[in-house]
Amino acid sequence: MDGKRRQELRAGLDREARTVGFTAVGVARADAAPRSAARLRQWLDSGAHGDMIWMETTADRRGSPAALWPEVKSVIALGMSYAPAADPLALADEKEVGRISVYAQGADYHDTVKKGLKALARWLVAEADGCDLKVFVDTAPVMEKPLAEAAGLGWQGKHTNLVSRADGSWLFLGAIYTTLELQPDTPHAERCGSCTRCLSACPTRAFPAPFQLDARRCISYLTIEHKGPIPHEFREAIGNRIYGCDDCLAVCPWNRFADTARRHQAFVPRGELAAPALADLLALDDASFRKVFAGSPIKRIGRYRMVRNAAIAAGNSGSGALVEPLKRLVSDPDPVVAEAAEWALSKLTGTHSTRAQSRGVCDESVPAPLDCARNERA
Repeated sequence: MDGKRRQELRAGLDREARTVGFTAVGVARADAAPRSAARLRQWLDSGAHGDMIWMETTADRRGSPAALWPEVKSVIALGMSYAPAADPLALADEKEVGRISVYAQGADYHDTVKKGLKALARWLVAEADGCDLKVFVDTAPVMEKPLAEAAGLGWQGKHTNLVSRADGSWLFLGAIYTTLELQPDTPHAERCGSCTRCLSACPTRAFPAPFQLDARRCISYLTIEHKGPIPHEFREAIGNRIYGCDDCLAVCPWNRFADTARRHQAFVPRGELAAPALADLLALDDASFRKVFAGSPIKRIGRYRMVRNAAIAAGNSGSGALVEPLKRLVSDPDPVVAEAAEWALSKLTGTHSTRAQSRGVCDESVPAPLDCARNERA
């Protein structure tokens, strides 16, 4: 491909990416993030990934694009905005409602981003006859953030997430691997400076140092990925967060440049997910959970983790109105839900039950070590 044709293809790629819903697009060479594999290994060796065993099992393929697909020459990094119109921290004092992370209040980003990636991939195949490509979003073993940084979309902030000068902290990332040798963009320089607002904002002190995250202390990990009882040392800090946490993202000064007009329409918050009542969440059974969270990324955690989270939030609420819904959950067939309900009741009523221990749930009546044996579902 000659230089002129390469420039034309790249200009067309930028236009088409925005046509299908992406607000950011950049290109990196497949070997543009050479330190990713070593940094990943160091993080895994420290145990900071917690229960996310798939991070270990896919580490060899995740470390570099070529390890996943040896034929790849270029990586097209793409970002789709979900910038919120309201302050993500606004519900912090509304104790009888649950706080859901901004990214999960609209449609499932997996579906929306992948749809955009496939549309862009079809265009690219038609324009560059003979190229091969693969599209990836989130669930594949791809290091999206360092690749996006290498492609110029932004930089990994001190909270380890990507920060964009145009879209702030609110970007869903996707990637297209291709055999085309596209002209790469200049990697983005780190622009955090001396700011440490994101580190100071973390309620559970999940950042042992700038640019380092201990997932085992992260509320997003604890409420989404972690399957067992939430360690007692973090329960009060969780407050009324029932799915994820936006605190470190929300305080980033770069968000003042994030324009809600750039947000993809699929990520406009659904009314029932903007401020759900804890009483309603505590009453969910499997069928009603699936109905409420259909089309949402929340659906993948299942009913029991959501109700566990809601019970923890109820315990932090100070609301006597939630005592009766919690009482109904102490006999829940899931022992993790029952234990969370008993803990919450003890917080609201000042009583204590040891029945959870007889179900085989690990005793966390005092701050427990993170490797406490957990009763987990397969």
